[in-house]
Amino acid sequence: MIAAGLVEETAFELMRKASIDIPSDYRGGIVEMLSDEPEELGQFVLRAMIENWDAAAADRRPMCADTGLPRYYVKAGNEARIEGGFVALERALRQATAAATEAIPLRPNRVHPLSRKDYNNNVGQHAPEIQYAFEPEADWVDVISVHKGGLFGTDYRMLFPGDGIDGIKRFLLDTLVQFGRRGLACQPAIVGVGLGGNKDTAMRLGKEAACLRVVGDRNPDPEIADLEDELKELGNSIGLGPMGFVGRSMVVDCHIEVGYTHTGGMPMSVHTFCLSSRRACARIHGDGRVEYRTDPEWFTPFYRREGLQ
Repeated sequence: MIAAGLVEETAFELMRKASIDIPSDYRGGIVEMLSDEPEELGQFVLRAMIENWDAAAADRRPMCADTGLPRYYVKAGNEARIEGGFVALERALRQATAAATEAIPLRPNRVHPLSRKDYNNNVGQHAPEIQYAFEPEADWVDVISVHKGGLFGTDYRMLFPGDGIDGIKRFLLDTLVQFGRRGLACQPAIVGVGLGGNKDTAMRLGKEAACLRVVGDRNPDPEIADLEDELKELGNSIGLGPMGFVGRSMVVDCHIEVGYTHTGGMPMSVHTFCLSSRRACARIHGDGRVEYRTDPEWFTPFYRREGLQ
């Protein structure tokens, strides 16, 4: 039995880690980009990013003043048991969010869309978002904290089968050019692409692809993996670099996730994380052990299953 208090303690620590400590895979991707960036100004921005992360870690303060919109992804083993059930788990996550907002501190970004009412704790209606997935033959619960910016860095288009791969490339380029030219994303970024499903599925898969896979990871489908490499190179060839300056360091990596869709369409979403790739994960075991990591391990074979079983 997993204690609800342990869930709250773990979620609080995840909020701290996500807001302060840059994941090693993303940092490594930026260091590699720095060695390949030909533009002096682009190099300066990349070095400044690394120095900022070092300062945040040393001072134990958030790496960016805008700490985004905290949210959680929860993967529960089928045999997991939580004290008070999943209602207690959600209560623990909301309480941890409020406590972390004050203690770390995080910027209280959550407001009512019309009245702009603000409880100053990042908690409200449907906030923080909590998304669930499940895994067979396990008694643990994975809690993943992601702090993604909530204003820009996302787009959607309904493509059609006849658009094919060229249509996918065209939409990606259109999106990244606009993001870079108009300051709608903080790049370099991990770019997530959701293909298929219906509109909400495409949007969900694209965000998960951006936030829940690590730099260097590839889709197990070889055709999709090749397209990920091609889109990454394409995104870095448009002349826009770090924070919209001239360069070739816009896409740290590109991840694609797919869902079976209507025969007449091919929905597509594009999401960029941001240069503060804020994510942290923990596995809470049934015996009370807690293991922290930065790889969400979200896209398991079970999660991507195609068959009936």
